[in-house]
Amino acid sequence: MVPRVQLPPEIQLAQRLAGNEQVTRDRAVKRLRKYIVARTQRAAGGFTHDELLKVWKGLFYCMWMQDKPLLQEELGRTIAQLLHAFQTTEAQHLFLRTFWQTMNREWAGIDRLRLDKFYMLMRMVLNESLKALKTRGWEERQMEQLLELLTTEILHPDSQAPSGVKSHFLEIFLEELSKVGAAELTADQNLKFIEPFCVIAARTQDPLVLHNITRGVFEAIVEQAPFAIEDLLDELDAQEGEEGTSEDEECERDAPSGTSEDEECERDAPSVEPGSPRGAAPPDRSDEPLGRGEDAVGPVLQFDYEAVAGKLFAVASEQSTPSQNRKRLYKVIRKLQDLAEGIFPEDDVPEKAYRNLRDKEQERRPRKRLPKARSQNHPGKGRKEDSCPDPSSGSKRRMRRRRRRGSGAESVAPQEQRGGPGGRGARKKRRRLRAGARVKGARCQELQTEERPLQSRK
Repeated sequence: MVPRVQLPPEIQLAQRLAGNEQVTRDRAVKRLRKYIVARTQRAAGGFTHDELLKVWKGLFYCMWMQDKPLLQEELGRTIAQLLHAFQTTEAQHLFLRTFWQTMNREWAGIDRLRLDKFYMLMRMVLNESLKALKTRGWEERQMEQLLELLTTEILHPDSQAPSGVKSHFLEIFLEELSKVGAAELTADQNLKFIEPFCVIAARTQDPLVLHNITRGVFEAIVEQAPFAIEDLLDELDAQEGEEGTSEDEECERDAPSGTSEDEECERDAPSVEPGSPRGAAPPDRSDEPLGRGEDAVGPVLQFDYEAVAGKLFAVASEQSTPSQNRKRLYKVIRKLQDLAEGIFPEDDVPEKAYRNLRDKEQERRPRKRLPKARSQNHPGKGRKEDSCPDPSSGSKRRMRRRRRRGSGAESVAPQEQRGGPGGRGARKKRRRLRAGARVKGARCQELQTEERPLQSRK
C-alpha cells in the first residue's frame, strides 16, 4: 500500500478555509491565526512568498463563501486583523503584498453580487495596515516602505492591478488615513503620504488614474479645507479654555473659603432650562451625537496648502510631464494657492445673485413683435388699426374712378388720345398717381408700426 503523502500545513489550511460548511471555515481561521503566531515567533521561522499566496487563496474563497452582511463584516475584520499576528515588519509587508497580488489576480472573476464584500475587505485591510504603522509611532522609514508597497502593487504602470482596484484604493485612501491618524499626524507627515500620488499623477499615461487621483486625493483636500480649519480653531479654543480654567482654579485657591447656605443649595440644585416646569429633571443629552450635528463629518487631515501646491508644481512643471496631466494639475494648484491665501472656492451661487443675473438676461433679450393675425385678436390694437384705411383698397377705388374718367374722355376726344403727346402725358399722370397711392399706403404702414410700440409701452 502506497503511503499517503502529507500536504504542507499551508495547503491544508487553505483547503479548510474554502470549505462548504461555515463551522469548518471558522475553525480554520482560528487555527491559521495560531499558526502564524507560532511560526513567526521562531528565530528561523517566517513565511515565503508562495506560502502566503496559498494562504490568501484560501482566505479569498473563505470570504467568497460567506453570506449575510453582518457575518461578512465580522469575517472581513477577522481576516484583516491577521496582520497583527505577524511579529516582524517584513512579514507584515509580505502579507500585505500577497493580499494585493491576490486581489489583482482574482478581481476579474468576482461577480457583481460579491463585489461589495471584497470592496469592504480592501478597506479593512488598508485600515489595519495604517493602524500597524500607527503602533510604531508613524516612523518615516516604515511610512516610506508601506507607500512604496502600495504604489508598486496598485498604481505603478507595470502592476497588473485592474481599474476597479485602482479606483477603489484611491477613493478610500484619504478616508482611512483620516480615521486612523487625523488626531496625531502633522501637516508635514500628511504631505509625505501624498508625495507618491503627486509623482504618479504627473507621469501616468492612464487618464482614469489621473482623474481618480485628482478627484479622490487633491480635490478631496480642497473640499475638506473648511472643516480642517474649523477643527484647528476648535483645538485652539480648547487650549485657551484649559489655560483659563487653570487660572480660575488658582484664583479660587487664593480666595478665602466660606460660602453661605443659599449658595450651597444653589450648587446642589439641578439646573432647569428656561420654559420647563419646576421640578422637572434636566434633559439627558448623553444620546445626542457629538460634533456638528447634521453637518457632522469625520475626522479631517491638516495640510499645508502652500507646500502641497509647491510640490505639485515642481512635479507638473517637468518637461517629461504630458500636457494633459499638466493642465489638470495646474487647475488643482490654483485652488490650493487660493486656499493658502484664505480664499475658499464657492461652487454654489447665492439665490439673490442668481435672480439678478436672470432679470438682466431677460432685459437684454429683444422683444418679439406680434404678427398681424395675433395683433388683430387684441381688441385695443384692432380698433386703432381699423382707423387707418387699407392702402390696397384705396388704390383700387382710385383706379376705378380713373378708368371711368378715361372712358368719358375717349368718347369726347378720341383723336387726342390716339396720337400726340397728350396721350403720353395722360399715361405719365396715371403713373404718378399710382406712385402716390403707393406712397400713401407705405405711410399708413409706418403709422401702424409706430403705434404698436406705443401700445406696448402703455
